[in-house]
Amino acid sequence: MKFDRSKKLYEEAKIMTPGGVSSGIRQTEWPVPLFFHKAKGSKMWDVDGNEYIDYVMGMGPNLFGHAPDFITDAVNSDMQSGYCLTGQFEKENELSYLVRKALPYDFQVRYASSGTEIDQLALRVARAVTGKSKYLKFEGHYHGWMDSVLYNTHPEIRGKERNFAPQGESLGMSKASENEVVISPWNDLDQLHKIVSENKDDLSSMIMEPILWNANVILPQPGYLEGARKICDQFGILLIFDEVGTGFRVALGGAQEMYDVKPDIATYAKAMAGGFPIAMIAGDQKIMHGLSTGEVMHGGSFNSNVMSVSAAHAGLTHIMKDSDGFYKNLNQLGKELINGLLEVADKTGIDVLIQGLGSFFYLSFTTSKSIKNYRDHINNVDLEKYQEFVKSMLMNGVRLSQNGRWHMSSAHTEEDVEKTILAAQNSFELVL
Repeated sequence: MKFDRSKKLYEEAKIMTPGGVSSGIRQTEWPVPLFFHKAKGSKMWDVDGNEYIDYVMGMGPNLFGHAPDFITDAVNSDMQSGYCLTGQFEKENELSYLVRKALPYDFQVRYASSGTEIDQLALRVARAVTGKSKYLKFEGHYHGWMDSVLYNTHPEIRGKERNFAPQGESLGMSKASENEVVISPWNDLDQLHKIVSENKDDLSSMIMEPILWNANVILPQPGYLEGARKICDQFGILLIFDEVGTGFRVALGGAQEMYDVKPDIATYAKAMAGGFPIAMIAGDQKIMHGLSTGEVMHGGSFNSNVMSVSAAHAGLTHIMKDSDGFYKNLNQLGKELINGLLEVADKTGIDVLIQGLGSFFYLSFTTSKSIKNYRDHINNVDLEKYQEFVKSMLMNGVRLSQNGRWHMSSAHTEEDVEKTILAAQNSFELVL
């Protein structure tokens, strides 16, 4: 494969755009951040004419693959009547009806444009309801790039066995924001109870990815979500599920449906609109009261714009024609891929661990039998070997994310899976 055109365009981009990209993670792509001219279904084509089976899938939004016709057609039709109305339209009500039918609990919903901003709104609502300012988050969990939440997503933990002090992840962060965050390890109820009890007078909320997907893919231990719910109830703090990644991907009702645990507030974004920008907060009427009265400020010119609402409506309509069949097929194909990857890894004699679900999963180079939290991940996974694997897979026509997470879509096929397994066998042999 050659990447001459992408390299040339990237050099041009760096003159005009800091780092040549508009999202930091894209800078880590090898050999350079690639430029694409087309994406359709499970495939992408770069400007040098290289074709890839794609498992990045926009880092999660492209649940139906790239540019599904049913979303393209719906958006094209609806946008003929306007784009950004700064007002309501009937399809917004129709979308809310579908969402409320899909979610396992009787929640009100409100829309925004990104996961980062909707998590900010969730924390603001929690502060308004409780009158307290601090919140608790977990190591390895990601809730956007804003100053108030960009702590301990990838903390340095060597030599800090029981130290859970906040660690900011960027230059330029407000120092004051550090005083409002409390950190806990994931999947450890005893430690969680201890930390919450020590901070109970100041905590408004506890925010978590109910399935950790930003540091490996880590399912909650049996009873963990239920235990966290009980701790929140015991100490009078709100439980926020950040389902920006898991919502509408793991099940129609998200992780809440899978584990039958009700949060006070839930947030959604990525897979909600098939690649269009939309986000959503959900909570019961009492929790959302401040938004209803305007006492809790929330705004946005692009909130519930015609194209995003149309895309989300089309996507949910598509799923809900046969939601059981949709998720069964999505997860079944993903599990076939997982089993094939494990089989060729075993034949090659290389140690790998795959954790997650059929719809998304994480491949680790490790001898560990399971990864239970961020510290397990950082201490036991060979991240450098994975980067070499990603390079080899790209050269074999398979595009993977740099962070180790694979995203399945309903557009992937049996043929895609077979080609991916063959590419993995070749790549495992190279990195052995």
